[in-house]
Amino acid sequence: MRILVVGAGATGGYFGGRLAAAGRDVTFLVREARAAQLRESGLVIRSPAGDLTLRDIKTVTRKALEAQGGQPFDLVLLSCKAYDLDNAIDSFAAAVGPNTLILPLLNGMRHLEALQARFGTQAVLGGVCLIASTLNDKREIVHLNDVQAITFGELGGGVSARVQAVADEFGNAGFHAKASDKILQEMWEKWVFLASLAGSTCLFRAPVGVILATPDGAATVERLFAECRAIAAGHGHAVRDSFLERSRAMLFAEGSPLTASMLRDVQNGSRIEADHVRGDLIRRGGTARQTSNDLSVLRIVYSQLKAYEAQRSEAA
Repeated sequence: MRILVVGAGATGGYFGGRLAAAGRDVTFLVREARAAQLRESGLVIRSPAGDLTLRDIKTVTRKALEAQGGQPFDLVLLSCKAYDLDNAIDSFAAAVGPNTLILPLLNGMRHLEALQARFGTQAVLGGVCLIASTLNDKREIVHLNDVQAITFGELGGGVSARVQAVADEFGNAGFHAKASDKILQEMWEKWVFLASLAGSTCLFRAPVGVILATPDGAATVERLFAECRAIAAGHGHAVRDSFLERSRAMLFAEGSPLTASMLRDVQNGSRIEADHVRGDLIRRGGTARQTSNDLSVLRIVYSQLKAYEAQRSEAA
């Protein structure tokens, strides 16, 4: 299976690197500067699961990909930020043929609509990625904990032969991979958790343990979590008991240092996915009841993040 990994950043670089190290046929679609850096230093992963340095990895630029023509890949692994989605789609479009599968690892749901509009409904799988990773100042991929997993499946449900083929390709590659027969449920549950964790840590500008130690911290997180769950339920994806138990263990763990990557982005003055992760969730939830005594915490979080984006734009 020929796999094109779009980018060689903290997420795509990590999973693509593990696949390449396991002998899979992986090519990274990167810009010229990143290609040059990879030629010089290799793809470097620092991880509790084992460090890795890959020399002579296969890379391709958008220009070279378009020049090749007629050589589609079997699988495109997409893990860009939501605000880069349109550019990413244009960059790998030449790699997509009639039998190419696209596996996006973005948060939320809106990216599915954009990908299906461009490449057709059958080309797009659903996917969930669980990893905490970042790039250091040397452009090395730093894996921050022991979680490293991809779950994927047909948006219509079930485990098809083509999904099983991807599962076989991902097997024994140094990370947990699972073919799911209910991938939309998995995607909604991750969205609920992420919106709750990122929303609360960005609102308070603090990790979970600090939030819970404030007078109304636990109640605020509880209300935000409930609002997000209600939206998922309204779309036919009420969260499962097992998810609820796992999420509560993380969202309400006293003394926990847990934060969301969005908070780190805010603290670093970086771009954020406010519209894709929060705004689209609000849109799918419909018109919430708005009174001075019943203001949605989700909407407060979104307004705060939009204010951050406005200030960031003014400073640019």
